[in-house]
Amino acid sequence: MSTAVAPLEFPPYRTLANDELRARIQAVRDEMGSRLLILGHHYQQDEVIELADLTGDSYQLSQMAASSVDCRCIVFCGVHFMAETADILANRPEKLTSRAGERIPVVLPDMAAGCSMADMAAIGQIEDAWEQLAEVIDVSDLTPVTYINSAASLKAFVGRHGGIVCTSSNARAALEWAFARTSRVMFFPDQHLGRNTALGMGVPLEAMPVWDPYAPELGGSTAEQLVASRVILWKGHCSVHQMFRPEHVAQFRANHPGIKILVHPECPREVFDLADESGSTGKIIKTVEAAPAGTKWAIGTELHLVNRLKQQHPEQEIHFLSPVVCMCATMYRIDLAHLAWSLENLAAGTPVNVIRVDEETAQWSLTALERMLEVR
Repeated sequence: MSTAVAPLEFPPYRTLANDELRARIQAVRDEMGSRLLILGHHYQQDEVIELADLTGDSYQLSQMAASSVDCRCIVFCGVHFMAETADILANRPEKLTSRAGERIPVVLPDMAAGCSMADMAAIGQIEDAWEQLAEVIDVSDLTPVTYINSAASLKAFVGRHGGIVCTSSNARAALEWAFARTSRVMFFPDQHLGRNTALGMGVPLEAMPVWDPYAPELGGSTAEQLVASRVILWKGHCSVHQMFRPEHVAQFRANHPGIKILVHPECPREVFDLADESGSTGKIIKTVEAAPAGTKWAIGTELHLVNRLKQQHPEQEIHFLSPVVCMCATMYRIDLAHLAWSLENLAAGTPVNVIRVDEETAQWSLTALERMLEVR
């Protein structure tokens, strides 16, 4: 009679020095070889990025991992919704068929690594908002668009209701796709990305009411405002990018003549409008890489990424846009101790923190993600 093996417990890993943790992580990488992929999001700590097989944005990482022929295990150093997307893409029907039904487990080293923005829109709140909207407008003429920084349940909602997922790099294309089908869009969970994108397309501010899920009725808007709307925004935001303020821009321009302001579109409109350039994390990296020596930047995005760009490009003068330390606290939960613990459990056959999206949710989420790929 076989006895189940218990997973290795986490607490002892907290006492290990980083050098030992690195050595143990590398030992598992050597043992598992190309069967293992460690994915490191751009916002991760440097010591985690150094041990990642692939680095990039959340969707880019999921796509790269899913396209690997050899990969049989994914450890995602990111946050919960990213691991969900990786599970959906790596274990979609055609991939399972090619592997004779074998699933690729997707591990999140720390289950507490969530996303405050994604948490601002729960599926029950979205469904309730949709029902309330149906009382004052024709929801068959409303396309839901969810930012990829959202739970799989929201992606599935969008898939079921004829909508689409977007990233920060293709938000405009996604809105154009939606407007080609309906006269209105419901955009969640990040109001700033939705507003900044729609304003750039000529949608007036007064046609973009914000839906507050905690308002007593109709998201805090009047029926008349919703009838006159073109984009219904959700009252959500990224806690990192919300920190950047217009006065930060003014201070850098005053103290560093000739400096350029480069921000992510999750920043509030007041900052976005003052920037010289804006774009997704990938575009921010490419913009700095392409800039000539001596260029001065104040960059409004996550602190670890800005510091990494500063180290990689000493020929340029790079600053973090906010005087306040502002990092993605939930992403920061993924450290060497959690990575070593999850990897050694994986190697021992006792995987922990496996993220698995149920079949129906995965199916509808995939539908919405595939629509996104049509407009890239």
